[in-house]
Amino acid sequence: MPGLKGQGKGERTMADWDEDSITMAVEAARDCLQDTDRSTITGAQLASTTLPFADRLNVGVVAAGLNLGRNITSMDVSGSQRAGTSGLIAALRGSGDGVMLFMVADTRKAAPASINEFQFGHGAAALTLGVDGVIANFLGSNTVTADFVDHFRGSGQDEDYGWEQRWIRDEGYMKIIPEVVSGLLDSTGVGAGDIDHFVMPCTIGRVPAGVTKALGIKPEAIRDTMAANVGDTGAAHAILMLAHALEDAKPGEKILLVQFGQGADALLFEVTDAITSLPKRPGVSGAIARGRTEKEYMKYLSFQDQVKIDFGMRAEVDNKTALTTEYRKKDMITGFMGGQCSQCGTVQYPRTLYCVNPNCKAHETQEPISFADTPAAVMSYTADWLSYSPSPPYYYGQVQFENGGRVMMGFTDIDPDDIAVGKSLKMVFRIKDFDKQRGYRRYFWKAAPAS
Repeated sequence: MPGLKGQGKGERTMADWDEDSITMAVEAARDCLQDTDRSTITGAQLASTTLPFADRLNVGVVAAGLNLGRNITSMDVSGSQRAGTSGLIAALRGSGDGVMLFMVADTRKAAPASINEFQFGHGAAALTLGVDGVIANFLGSNTVTADFVDHFRGSGQDEDYGWEQRWIRDEGYMKIIPEVVSGLLDSTGVGAGDIDHFVMPCTIGRVPAGVTKALGIKPEAIRDTMAANVGDTGAAHAILMLAHALEDAKPGEKILLVQFGQGADALLFEVTDAITSLPKRPGVSGAIARGRTEKEYMKYLSFQDQVKIDFGMRAEVDNKTALTTEYRKKDMITGFMGGQCSQCGTVQYPRTLYCVNPNCKAHETQEPISFADTPAAVMSYTADWLSYSPSPPYYYGQVQFENGGRVMMGFTDIDPDDIAVGKSLKMVFRIKDFDKQRGYRRYFWKAAPAS
């Protein structure tokens, strides 16, 4: 198709076989919460159009993985590309005096050889919303709701169906976006010329420039859509772009966040002095820099379950999950909590009734201790070509944690040329396996290279 030739450039982010909207939300939240006491979190929300479970609280899995505790409010937000911004507006207006953890993630599929395949990326972002020490004040928002169908994904369908781009540009973006932004600027008393960062996801060329010109926003305020190195991450993209803008925003600058989709949302923020003292973290730029290049197109299709591959008889296993055991051990399985003996100090995983130290063996002395954020290193490893893995070989081995614990566990994101005893590792929340017969998936922690 001649129209696709110009799309074949740059890079797009893709989820590994053991990643989805839940696992990516956990990782985004961990980056966001680096300097936050998790016991202060009073609520958690996850916005996505690709939630793994249609009838299960997806953000509940995220909260368990983050060890947020039980006494929090929680909600999944879905239904449109505006799930991220509409959910953010609701969370900002309803967070009260508490601290809300707001996450977005999307892993949309695209038909092979379609324009969407060239444009879609996978991604996630997370923000904390509160009243103390904020790095950006929320000045206001405006919403326009219109059943303007630029694309849709029917129930039970895997891929989006899109309409003609010229119609979307002229009747959609160029009419609806000025309407929603003008209403917001009028209600807040902020002039278009005062906008320092214009954040609007859009895959149609020159539309952001046309919108800013129509509104009177200076062209240098237009933020990079990251089309060249990320792609369009769907419902997550507006918040991802906002997080990217905050990485270099300065006190006093105003950020206008806009999301199009069956209408439009517009949110206005003003950066505070607190941003200058925000502890450094990888953020969006760090995640992009840490990415691994994958050039095998068939691997991409396989991870997206868009090509049928014969993995052999070893893949023919029943992965039914014992839900009672999973619930009873959820802090160890989902939260990766081990135990530390209160008498001798020995750290172990899993936590048991007796201390594993042969010189101690104390009974019921195990205090919970987190392994998820503890630095670790490779103690031994194996590349197993016989065991089933969607991305062979299956790497696993003994991991030595800085707290003294040792765990035999699976590895992920491994470069065969860069794995050795002593290599630094970090823990990541991933899919352990799929129960395709029942539509269930199990999550656990894996060891990945620290850098």
